[in-house]
Amino acid sequence: MDTAARAPETAQTLERGLRLLHLVADTPGGLTVTEAANRLGIGRAAVYRLVGALTGHGMLRRDGEGRLRLGVGVLHLARRAQPLLAEGALPALRRLAEQAGATAHLTVVEGGEGVALAVVEPSWTSFHVAYRTGSRHPLERGAAGRAILAGRAGQAGPVSSTGELQSGAYGVAAPVLGVAGLEASVGVVALAPLDVAAVGAQVSAAADAVAAALR
Repeated sequence: MDTAARAPETAQTLERGLRLLHLVADTPGGLTVTEAANRLGIGRAAVYRLVGALTGHGMLRRDGEGRLRLGVGVLHLARRAQPLLAEGALPALRRLAEQAGATAHLTVVEGGEGVALAVVEPSWTSFHVAYRTGSRHPLERGAAGRAILAGRAGQAGPVSSTGELQSGAYGVAAPVLGVAGLEASVGVVALAPLDVAAVGAQVSAAADAVAAALR
């Protein structure tokens, strides 16, 4: 079979492999080969071939019960992509920090938690929150995590919080929407109460700018 004849078959295999990865990623309890075959609408033999190739590259693994789960190779790719995400978000974060006079941040989902991927502090304030890149917190606590949860529910508006992660800290955040494969929010955190209406508009605009930069 020549190269031209193999091209459609190769594209189909790639498309099926990507669909399988997305399917496993969206199923927290993992999948059996039979379940995967049924959901993909293909035969078990085809799934076994896909699993063999993806397991060999560390993208999938089988747990003790034989269920398919994401492999460490996916985490490796995600970590390699994080600096690119941060770089794309920095211009919008810088503008937001200067506008709001508060520490701006991009928070992404990793391992079921919110992780501060990029942080920018304002240049003109005497005091501001020192928020470390890599800081983790539950999605249910703090404006950044709750904005991500709101985005999952299709709600784009800003979310505010007071003292949920640190006593005396005030936060406003909005989800980053429309970027395939990314769950994230853009927000600010300050030591004094924030005008939620005004800062919320700034945060939402910054989230839109980040989404545009990352598409």
